[in-house]
Amino acid sequence: MRYWRLPDRPVEAMRAHFEQHSYHLHTHDTYSFGLTEFGAQTFGCRGESRTSAVGMVMAFNPDEPHDGHSATELGFTYSIVHIGPELIADLLSDKAGRATGLPLFDRPVLHEPVLAAALTRLRASLARPASALARDEALAATVAALVDRGARSAAPAARGGADTVIAGRARCVLDDRYLDDLGADELAAAAGCSRFALYRAFKASYGLSPSDYQRLLRLRAARRLIVAGTPVADAAVAAGFADQAHLTRWFRRCYGITPGTYRQAASPARFQRT
Repeated sequence: MRYWRLPDRPVEAMRAHFEQHSYHLHTHDTYSFGLTEFGAQTFGCRGESRTSAVGMVMAFNPDEPHDGHSATELGFTYSIVHIGPELIADLLSDKAGRATGLPLFDRPVLHEPVLAAALTRLRASLARPASALARDEALAATVAALVDRGARSAAPAARGGADTVIAGRARCVLDDRYLDDLGADELAAAAGCSRFALYRAFKASYGLSPSDYQRLLRLRAARRLIVAGTPVADAAVAAGFADQAHLTRWFRRCYGITPGTYRQAASPARFQRT
């Protein structure tokens, strides 16, 4: 596998071949687009099992739960690009600078050759030395292709109901206190419900259990610390993991790479201006 991260843009990319690796259910705080190059990947998303074969694009909205594993004995090769929603919003703003709304991808698997080609060009611009202008142009072209080929312009309407209220309260607590050793009783009390009602509401609203969501917040905190130059072992403890081995295990299960590989990709020296 290889992993790249732009030092001055919320853009990351990976190209990898997996045979036995199985992704744990996880989310990204970015838009994430995977292009299958060999074999096929099966993944769960939005309550259904999906398969992406050669040439197909997987499209995940921010915070959309999914997992994944090979659908064949020979494994699969794919590239995935992660783009921060703030960058998408900036690239889609109109000429007057007004936000036009973030796109929503309502199909997790797209068969769009034009989009696949744009993603290939973008990943290539990250993988080799390129000027900042060339990378920005590849990024803008990819976002345009994504919106034209697979997105709706309006975000979904907010859901109402008791479950949404319960889940929202619990999420606020987790967002504020993800480093704390919170128990189900404490979280349920803050949400104003029973432990069972909390789990059911949270899972229905976000597709993850509260513990999975807390772990993802800790993983994101570790990523930020690593990018800032914190040694991996120190980042692990500061982000709420028992030790570096604990962080590494979950980093690989959710992202397919080790924290050390991510640290190398986060180095600005990897990108040379030409």
